[in-house]
Amino acid sequence: MHNQPNERAIMLGQYILEHRTTVRAAAKQFGISKSTVHKDVSERLPYIKPQLAEEVREVLLQNKQERHIRGGLATKQKYARLAAGRK
Repeated sequence: MHNQPNERAIMLGQYILEHRTTVRAAAKQFGISKSTVHKDVSERLPYIKPQLAEEVREVLLQNKQERHIRGGLATKQKYARLAAGRK
């Protein structure tokens, strides 16, 4: 994804908002690093489209509040797969 940084920031913001996704998932979808996604939506986007940036910030804040739950579920699934492999 070699778009201009401002265009990329808008595309990332819209994607995160539409899919209610995490920075990591957006980075994977667009084939760029997490730090690039984070920089685009937290630093560039507020100057380009402040309203979109605020909506994206709310999604990311919600993701941050829920990340311990997702981590716990991932660990639970990991050990369930390991247990199933032993049987």
